[in-house]
Amino acid sequence: MPNMRVAMYYSNQDVRLEEMPVPEISSGEVLLKIEASGICGSDVMEWYRIHRVPLVLGHEVAGTIVRVGDGVKQYKVGDRIAVSHHVPCNACHYCMRGHQTVCNTLRTTSFDPGGFAEFVRLPAINVDRGIYLLPDHVSFEEATFIEPIACVLRGQRLAGIQPGQRVLVIGSGIAGLLHIHLARVSGASQIIATDISEYRLEAARRFGADATIHARADREDNVPERVREINHGYLSDLVIVCTGAPTAIIQALNSVERCGTVLFFAPTDKGVTIPLSINELFWRNEISLVSSYAGDYRDHMTALELISSGRGQVQEMITHRLSLAETGLGFQLVTKAQDSIKIIIEPQR
Repeated sequence: MPNMRVAMYYSNQDVRLEEMPVPEISSGEVLLKIEASGICGSDVMEWYRIHRVPLVLGHEVAGTIVRVGDGVKQYKVGDRIAVSHHVPCNACHYCMRGHQTVCNTLRTTSFDPGGFAEFVRLPAINVDRGIYLLPDHVSFEEATFIEPIACVLRGQRLAGIQPGQRVLVIGSGIAGLLHIHLARVSGASQIIATDISEYRLEAARRFGADATIHARADREDNVPERVREINHGYLSDLVIVCTGAPTAIIQALNSVERCGTVLFFAPTDKGVTIPLSINELFWRNEISLVSSYAGDYRDHMTALELISSGRGQVQEMITHRLSLAETGLGFQLVTKAQDSIKIIIEPQR
């Protein structure tokens, strides 16, 4: 088999352009030529990956099918698709309860080798339940948002988002901006966004935030005070935590209104714990703490519909389009979390 180029991950500061064989496909499998692959915030979770390096990352992918294995009837060469890298069994205890994203099978599935490559092999289980055909008017780079939007949709659904709620989004990176945008689509009455970067606060206002707060790390009490001022004496009904900073988590717990919900969307660094006041949070105030991970098939299909219909306005969130050889630069931009929002890698450049 011929070789292909891949961006091999060794650390956030060491991503190398290397070659490896184009994957062979078997019965039921598909070979996908990657046209666009987004860098996710989880890709730069170095502590989570460093013990498994070297490896090819990238899971927000879209491209064109260039080969199909025996038995594949529903897809053909030339189809434009986005794909899920993790897929569930649809038969276990968790799947039967509607929680496919915590399925044991989902946690062991992926494609080969990863999205920062010229080609990937889609295993038969991914072909069976993780391919989304793209309408002609949806671009490949727009399609890379299907997976992150699906994650956001699931998180907001589990948190019980409703029209008329006061929403606070802590952290205005790409996940925070998608939460802001979709909370607006869902009919939130007041959306407040925080960040420590003025660049990202400006982006938050552009994508739907009614007000922003510069979350100074030296004054964690600043956020709840400002939320009360903006909400005319009330805290927020739904607080969505899109950063793993411990100070942000404390801000979230102090910014949620009675009978409100805190959605923990972003992971923290390894080993982070926080103190909780049982009386203040739960005994009389009926606060709900919710977490979410990934998105299921219906979330991906809803995400595709939002993008296809134009209600999910994602094109403007892309700040950088880089070649495969520039993937290391992309990782550095995401790690610094400064003047960038969404970075797309284009492996065919």
